[in-house]
Amino acid sequence: MESGPAIFAGTVFALFGAAMLAWVANRVPRREPVAAGVGRAASATLATLAALASLTAGAWCFARL
Repeated sequence: MESGPAIFAGTVFALFGAAMLAWVANRVPRREPVAAGVGRAASATLATLAALASLTAGAWCFARL
């Protein structure tokens, strides 16, 4: 992978994953829904898994440099 696109993709993935984790960490202690129309536990679990997958993808992009 070329370094320019890898840096861009890694940054986007890392920022998205961090923002998603911050969103979940902000909503769960207040017992507010993470996603509209979905159960609280299911939405928090799926959002956390998506955030971790995004952070993993970002780390993989940075490791490919």
